[in-house]
Amino acid sequence: MNPVTFNCTVLRDGHQSLAATRMKTADMLPIAPILDSMGFSALETWGGATIDAGLRFLKEWPFDRLDALKKAAPKTPHMMLLRGQNIVGYTNYADDVVEAFVAMSAKHGMNIFRIFDCVNDPRNMETSIRAAKKAGAQAHGTICYTTSPVHTTQTFVDMGRELADMGADAIVIKDMAGLIPPYVTQELVSALKKDLNIPVWIHTHDTAGLGASTYLSAIDAGVDACDVSISPFANGTGQPDCLRMLALLNGNPRKPDYDADKLIEISEMLKPVYESLGKFASHRNEVVDSDTLRYQVPGGMLSNFRTQLKEQGMEDKFEEVFAEIPVVRKALGWIPLVTPTSQIVGVQAMLNVKFGRWKNITPQAADIALGYYGRTSAPVDPEVQKLCAEKMGKEPITCRPADNIAPELETYKEQFKDIAKSEEDVLSLALFPQVAEKFLNWRDNPHKEEEAPAPAAA
Repeated sequence: MNPVTFNCTVLRDGHQSLAATRMKTADMLPIAPILDSMGFSALETWGGATIDAGLRFLKEWPFDRLDALKKAAPKTPHMMLLRGQNIVGYTNYADDVVEAFVAMSAKHGMNIFRIFDCVNDPRNMETSIRAAKKAGAQAHGTICYTTSPVHTTQTFVDMGRELADMGADAIVIKDMAGLIPPYVTQELVSALKKDLNIPVWIHTHDTAGLGASTYLSAIDAGVDACDVSISPFANGTGQPDCLRMLALLNGNPRKPDYDADKLIEISEMLKPVYESLGKFASHRNEVVDSDTLRYQVPGGMLSNFRTQLKEQGMEDKFEEVFAEIPVVRKALGWIPLVTPTSQIVGVQAMLNVKFGRWKNITPQAADIALGYYGRTSAPVDPEVQKLCAEKMGKEPITCRPADNIAPELETYKEQFKDIAKSEEDVLSLALFPQVAEKFLNWRDNPHKEEEAPAPAAA
């Protein structure tokens, strides 16, 4: 069998998961050429929360980061995480905005678009897949792994087949909560490899301590690539460390060949960076969190919710709120817990505990129930759907949500004509209007330091 390959996530998910996405481009550039020399199958350098965080906290223009990293690491394919019709935001955008963002990202050098949808609706991924391929990039259709009475190996394989039929160049198992056990991994990877004739990649987190063993099972089942990071931005809520994975694969015929000395060099270079981001990191992010297994939710959601419950004066309701999460998930069609659905479900669970079940419904939870986020894995509870329709004053839909969104790009160009100097400006304003406007005002008037986006606590 061919050796498995590794994708390195340290420049995106590594610091997003362990340090609230606060690594600066200046801290990445010294290690980028070394990463580029190692033969990784991809470097994850963009997407996810990095664009929002760059504008909001780091005073960095996201496209400048991509340009700089492409220049520093030109040989290895660059990869980004794209939320399908949500792009890198938190709501559905019109097709023309999705197409323009994907084309612009490819123009700046993005090679691989890893495309997922927060409710696992392939219809919300089709425009992104088509746009990526049109731009000459790879489109990787991504399955958000989750557990529920309606999710089985066969349902995931069926989704993989649907994405492959849309033209996906590879299928990715995205285990955002680090919950997929080794033997389930082996079964799912084997089934996808048997059914599809395109590569299968896997992404997990080591939050619950399963990540490395999950990868070993995936590799034995024939997975083509695994996501790894580099310590200290690895393990815990991040991806398993590359050096650790190489050690675990000693004696395995599929062990890849990555330079251990270079990995150690990079790790040493990153230690002071990690120390400098100490206020954004948490010791809880670095250790196995059995609560993740207990509550079946992503580690990041756990840590954020502990803080939010404290702010609401509901610290004593932690167990009650987390016991409510599967109740909300079931009512909303057993949706996966991934950005932004994890936040939506968590807030609704908190409101159910605070005010009584479904007495106070957020607009976002109502939109999920009414189909405005997409097709859910199971039918929505009809009583909850009826309540949501009454609250929102609109009827449920069954079509692809973006079919109801008229083209928006020209509207944004007109709306922001006084501050947008490029199409990149327009796209950023479309995704994050308030945050991008504040950034652009500061960028174009740098002497007005008081208007600069200020770093905030995680």
